Order: sequence, then structure tokens, then C-alpha cells
Amino acid sequence: MTKADLIEEVSRVVEMTRKESEVIVEAIFDSIVRSLRGGDKIEIRGFGSFRTRQRQSRVGRNPKTGTRVEVPAKKIPYFKPSKELKDVVNAGAKPGSSEGGSSEEVSPA
Repeated sequence: MTKADLIEEVSRVVEMTRKESEVIVEAIFDSIVRSLRGGDKIEIRGFGSFRTRQRQSRVGRNPKTGTRVEVPAKKIPYFKPSKELKDVVNAGAKPGSSEGGSSEEVSPA
């Protein structure tokens, strides 16, 4: 799903114009980014949490030339899904699940 798909879905579900939905989606993303830049943790119950992790500086190699390159320390965004989200995503992957209808066979009469 792309950002445009998400905007379309919000527009359809809440029966708003695409422009109004775009403002809502952008506001949510901007809030998340602002919080992460400020070092805050975002926790959305039943979905997951966003935070930043600190990466130490290290020496890497340029794959093209093989020369050593100093990679500076940096913060990276990190998402940790909640147990509920993991359970929902994996619900259809369990063996014997009857997603999409009955698992009983019907013989022709």
C-alpha cells in the first residue's frame, strides 16, 4: 500500500474528499516525524511503537573501490509491532484456519 492508496482508503471509509483525507494523513505522518526528530517515542496501542535507535560510527568499505570509508554515528527510525498486530497478521497463516469460508467439503448430489 502506498501513501496515495492510504489517502484513498481514508477518503472512502470516512466519506471525505480526497483533499481532506490527504491533510489528515499528512498531519499524522508529520506528527510522527516531528516526535522522532525530537527524540520522543510514539506508542499506538494495538498497532506498535516508533522510536529511534543510535548507530555507532564504524569503518565500512566502498563496494566499488574497496577503500575504507568512515561511516558517522547516526539515529535511525525503528518500528516495533505490538503483539496484537503480530497476531492479526499471522491469523491467516496458521495451519487449519478457515479463512474465506467453510473448510468442510461438499459432495455433489
